[in-house]
Amino acid sequence: MKKLGALAILFAMVFIVSCKDEKKTENEGETTEVVVEETTEKPKHWGYDGESSPEHWAEIEKESTCGGSHQSPIDIVTANVVSQASGLKASDIHYDASTLIHDVTNNGHSIQYNFEAKDNYVDFKGKRYDLVQFHFHAASEHSINGMHYPLVVHLVHVSSDKEYVVLAIMVEEGKESKTFDFIETYLPVQAGETKTIGQPHSFSKYILGNFEHYYYKGSLTTPPCTEGVNWFIFTEPLSISAAQAKAIADLMPRYNYRPTQPLNDRKVYLSK
Repeated sequence: MKKLGALAILFAMVFIVSCKDEKKTENEGETTEVVVEETTEKPKHWGYDGESSPEHWAEIEKESTCGGSHQSPIDIVTANVVSQASGLKASDIHYDASTLIHDVTNNGHSIQYNFEAKDNYVDFKGKRYDLVQFHFHAASEHSINGMHYPLVVHLVHVSSDKEYVVLAIMVEEGKESKTFDFIETYLPVQAGETKTIGQPHSFSKYILGNFEHYYYKGSLTTPPCTEGVNWFIFTEPLSISAAQAKAIADLMPRYNYRPTQPLNDRKVYLSK
């Protein structure tokens, strides 16, 4: 009887131990899910202030050519320019008397007017460049002998093979301009806002009687800073009132212009 009791106790102990081992084995087979909180850093976007300012564009926009050696804008030192025809004549600019502007947008960097139809274009060295948009910078991006104008208009033309011609028209404060009345009709547009215009406007008024201009090869002045851009900076500024200039400048980031870049091995030409 004692033997049976002892065997019963031994059996019970083996059963308990085996259950514990089985439980342990089951636990070992389980995988504990570890929740890892993903922290994705929001990519920076280029701008004109702080860590997104022009000096950081090359590192922010890694696929761009913002760190290139033929960049724009530049300071035009008149004593160093070479008098030579650029190859662009007033007769090469074909601006329709009544061009339909599709919309105006505030892209957070500038006020930009866009076109759909290809009514306006420039012939330069046998190639056609269509006017696709024009926008503003305050102050002017190019400087003359270190001096900036309060505002500049950039008329951007693109060819079918994605090459650029940009006409830069400096703006000075003076008499009120009737030409700018149309531009201001559709202001203000706040950052991120687009307004449909669908109204005709004559851009021949922007090309002044004096066709004298500086010419050189540079880049786009905003990322991706594409090089090989044909720049034509007119020497005669367009005059508008202080109120007209302020109406545009107040809608854009303060000082939305890129600092001048080194000229390096390039030459600037004065075409009369």
